[in-house]
Amino acid sequence: MIHSDGFRPLDRQECLRLLAKVPVGRVVYTRQALPAVLPVNFTLDTDPSVVLCTSAASDLVRAVDGVVVAFEADDFDAGSRSGWSVVVTGRAAVVTDPAEHERLLRTGPRSWMPMHDGVFVRIEAEMVTGRELTGLPGSG
Repeated sequence: MIHSDGFRPLDRQECLRLLAKVPVGRVVYTRQALPAVLPVNFTLDTDPSVVLCTSAASDLVRAVDGVVVAFEADDFDAGSRSGWSVVVTGRAAVVTDPAEHERLLRTGPRSWMPMHDGVFVRIEAEMVTGRELTGLPGSG
């Protein structure tokens, strides 16, 4: 169903399917009591959760380990005025289990930044919401 504002809500499965198609999203978290947004590359794990790889010494790790964050990814086509946006909200945690870390070294995301002290951060998909803009009359 298309709402009068041109958006169609997406169910959880459709949101997860779309997330799996894009390599970059944004982590939304709190830094020094202020909202912060950081673009990151990621993968969607099998459970499903969002997994990213970053430096163990990064400000991001210190800010998100053990707290609830939001993660957003999208894809838009300006020419057709269409696209989608998905938000995952859940607790973030550094992966500390050695077996899980080894598995993610094989299957998880590869950081686009060179690093030698990489850790994986998992964001549980506790709440998954999304919407699609299907194109408005007069587009194109």
